[in-house]
Amino acid sequence: MHRTLAALVTTVLAAPAVLFAQQAPVPACAQDSAGQSGGLTLPAGFCATVVADEVGFARHLAVAPNGDIFVTLRNMPGVPGGIVGLRDTNGDGRADVRERFGDTGGTGLVLHNGYLYQAQDFAIVRFPIKTGELKPSGAAETVVTGFPDQRVHPTKTLAFDASGGLYVNVGLRANACTDPDQTKTSGLNPCTYLETGGGVWRFDANRTGQVFGKDGRQYSTGLRQTNAMAWHPAANALYLVQHGRAGLNRWTEYYTPDQNAEQPSEELQRIDQGSNHGFPYCYYDRLQNKRVLSPEYGGDGKKEGDCAKYQAPVAAYPAHWAPNDMMVYTGTQFEPKYRGGIFIAFHGGSSRAPLPQGGYNVVFQPMRDGKASGAYEVFAHGFAGMPTIMTTKEAAARPMGLAQGPDGSLYVIDSIKGKLWRVMYRPGASRTN
Repeated sequence: MHRTLAALVTTVLAAPAVLFAQQAPVPACAQDSAGQSGGLTLPAGFCATVVADEVGFARHLAVAPNGDIFVTLRNMPGVPGGIVGLRDTNGDGRADVRERFGDTGGTGLVLHNGYLYQAQDFAIVRFPIKTGELKPSGAAETVVTGFPDQRVHPTKTLAFDASGGLYVNVGLRANACTDPDQTKTSGLNPCTYLETGGGVWRFDANRTGQVFGKDGRQYSTGLRQTNAMAWHPAANALYLVQHGRAGLNRWTEYYTPDQNAEQPSEELQRIDQGSNHGFPYCYYDRLQNKRVLSPEYGGDGKKEGDCAKYQAPVAAYPAHWAPNDMMVYTGTQFEPKYRGGIFIAFHGGSSRAPLPQGGYNVVFQPMRDGKASGAYEVFAHGFAGMPTIMTTKEAAARPMGLAQGPDGSLYVIDSIKGKLWRVMYRPGASRTN
């Protein structure tokens, strides 16, 4: 009896964060007079609570099995980024402890096999971290380095499969494959930029010291830029949401301002080894339900050319919504319809003028057997703080990163000041949006 009691005391003292997180009560969340919860409008039965404010210029986040939250911050002029660890020690739903580590910012952040992996612009690094540690005791290890130095689309994100594969997006170093990019000229054919970007590369998740161009292999091509990428465990495949191109308004003989605002689509794509998704030669027009030629390659907004040979997207979304993270829901807290579906954080764009800007929301895409099983639904909105946004500077918040908590809650973080929400299923807590 005494040994049992002593063992229990030892366990509690050795891992207080783990035990506390498992036993902590679910925080309350209230609805305001406008029917919002945590400032957000959510579907019926859902509510949100604010976990933290002013975390910083946040990108992606990850949640540990004990409920600790890690957020990667981007580099700003004169202010290097890093990673912030957050913990709630009293069970009120607010993070009251913060630890900062790392000296470089990045976008992608994933907990995997005892390491916290961070995708920086020029390297993938990992920190050894144990459950219950809010700050790693060991130094960062470089997993992959040598990514190209590019002014356009330098940000990286990452995903892991179940077979030791590490996937990294490498954006194309241009909006469209012209030289120079910002002039109205014909596109390079073939687009040599695709040799070192515009795709996904696969590396060994268990090796350090890998070098881009020497180690790993190009897994797919024909992509512009991706910040939203994840492995779908049920489909056993990689998925991503691509940022569609801008600049169609330079071709005024083919595109009206309104057409430019609605084209091209943001695309949810399944990424298989060797797949080619058509960029920069083609783009997807969701209104015509087909890929069409880019104007740099002879397109006029209608010509298809040979674009039909490229894989169609799994689903398509309005132009310039800026998908910046995605998450496959594997929890059981939410209703069954959400399991295996994909949440997408749309950061909100700036290229839809003269129309109001779009996005600034979290969307749910139903999935079944690796395919879209219905139209997308706006799951959470109200981040921007006003119904109509003409420029990104008007937005109060812009959803950036997503993560699933150990209890199946959905975490969403904003990129402007780092406001962090926890969305929970609590029937009767909020109205339908």
